[in-house]
Amino acid sequence: MMPLRFASDTPRVLCLGAHSDDIEIGCAGTLLEWRRQYPCLEICWVVMSAAGERAAEARKSVRSLLGASVRKIELGHFPDGHLPSHYSEAKAFLAGIRDAFTADVVLTHRMEDRHQDHRLIGEMTWQTWRDQWILEYEIPKYEGDLGQPNVYMPLSAASARRKVGHLMKHFGSQRSKSWFTEPVFEGLMQIRGVECRSASGFAEAFHARKMVLHGQN
Repeated sequence: MMPLRFASDTPRVLCLGAHSDDIEIGCAGTLLEWRRQYPCLEICWVVMSAAGERAAEARKSVRSLLGASVRKIELGHFPDGHLPSHYSEAKAFLAGIRDAFTADVVLTHRMEDRHQDHRLIGEMTWQTWRDQWILEYEIPKYEGDLGQPNVYMPLSAASARRKVGHLMKHFGSQRSKSWFTEPVFEGLMQIRGVECRSASGFAEAFHARKMVLHGQN
């Protein structure tokens, strides 16, 4: 398999999540690998539903995970589980993000995700961003909605371990959920590692709906 690479040594990455742990679950390992590969990486971090304890978790988590690479943090206060009922406000919020931060790649939720907040963010991403790579990350959950991804990021064993440890350390509000466990997160990365023949045995995976090959203008 041939790797895709950023055209610039200073890639700008927009991370969109409905809730305070979504981005870390879906693509923390990828972001760690990119930060190692691109020391000048710039990240804009957006969480749509973050209030109280979860807002504090979000801010502390992203700073601990990515440090100075984070140029901008935007936390919305849309109600957890009811984002579709705030469609117009949410769309305007994301349009403001688009205008304030020019991204090379957008990491977002899958449009087939069965959580209504996740699904809406995935749909709005495609409505709002037209000239970026859009990679949709996956989140394991009770509904069993994992699909068949077509883009992979092989992870070092160190990045995989750090991702799992980070999740368990920074999201105490979620540890009571039956699926929020180390074996779940490790297991999914191991499955994706098998699928892309990762040397470490670990990978994260994404869904890419449209990719344009470079050709003659």
